[in-house]
Amino acid sequence: MSGQVNALRVVPACLLATSLLIANPAAAQKKYDPGASDTEIKVGNIMPYSGPASAYGTAGKVQAAYLKMINDNGGVHGRKVTFISYDDAFSPPKAIEQARKLVESDEVLLIFSPLGTASNTAIHKYMNQKKVPQLFASSGAAKWGDPKNFPWTIGWQPPYPIESRIYAQYMLETRPSGKIAVLYQNDDYGKEYVKGLRDALGTKASMIVAEASYEVTDPTVDSQIITLKSSGADIFFNVATPKFAAQAIKRMAEVQWKPLHILNNVAAYVGTTMKPAGFENAQGIISSAFLKDPTDPQWRDDPGMKEWSTFMDKYYPEGNKTDSSNVFGYILAKVLVQVLTQCGDELTRKNVMTQAANLTHVAVGQLLPGITVNTSPTDFQPLEQLQMMRFEGGKWVLFGPVR
Repeated sequence: MSGQVNALRVVPACLLATSLLIANPAAAQKKYDPGASDTEIKVGNIMPYSGPASAYGTAGKVQAAYLKMINDNGGVHGRKVTFISYDDAFSPPKAIEQARKLVESDEVLLIFSPLGTASNTAIHKYMNQKKVPQLFASSGAAKWGDPKNFPWTIGWQPPYPIESRIYAQYMLETRPSGKIAVLYQNDDYGKEYVKGLRDALGTKASMIVAEASYEVTDPTVDSQIITLKSSGADIFFNVATPKFAAQAIKRMAEVQWKPLHILNNVAAYVGTTMKPAGFENAQGIISSAFLKDPTDPQWRDDPGMKEWSTFMDKYYPEGNKTDSSNVFGYILAKVLVQVLTQCGDELTRKNVMTQAANLTHVAVGQLLPGITVNTSPTDFQPLEQLQMMRFEGGKWVLFGPVR
């Protein structure tokens, strides 16, 4: 799906009683900034519908579908939410172009859930200079949680350094004398995971014996896997997006390299990584999660996942119900509507950020038990907890506590 995705213009509205906790409207007097009125709220979005990370594009489509459902049920305080989503092909220059278009031409109230560390980095300063919310950046880079220097940007998923720390602890517990090889994407996204691992290992950072990077424009990572295998490492940290993660898993099987394999959660999707890689090649891989896996039978009768499944059947029937990106996007859209609902009739950019920074134990039925959304004026990281999991058969099996 390439080019502008204006077909995804959608209108979210008030939340269904089953889908969110409604806070008291924040203001009694109507106040509007560009992108808001008595009848409409314009929300912008940037997604990689094409390019090397196009597997994530479905998150934008499920968000559009969710907002249509909200619309069909009356809108947010009676206002239709118009969702304007553009493709940046996972290209930072294109992300800047699309952000400018959304802010200066479409005049959206905010840009919601732009996806990717590089794309979010590209628009970071622009959004803060323009004082337009960069709401729930879909990236785990720690820099999205810097309200002092970048008050118009707020993150979303657990920060990469937190995730790397959990893996480092696991490595030290299970293979304290191990040798680690790392594959990573050669940008801020990949480098932050690697730095997080080094920092968490501390005096044991010398366990890392090999690193190999790839560019998002590379056709494969086959040569990198050969290089890393030759290092003699018995632990492999796979920091990739689904396409390259799947390639790495397949190539490792072909060359019969069988280290302890740890895969970052950004790529730990059954439908877009494990299945293309071959379930037989993915057995025993370790990762972590914060949302419920739609392929996990333990959630078959779970109220939150039944709600999601019913929604998918009606509003996004063409969507892949084994793809966790469709759960990821759904949760984000739900929390967006929570924020807009809390704004009441004060639909200003400042109040959007105020409400986004005042989310207290927001329970979302598609998050893992024990994980809730929390922010404050000094904490712009909504999610900071994860649970480890191991791939067995054709599914992920959770183990250990929520950390």
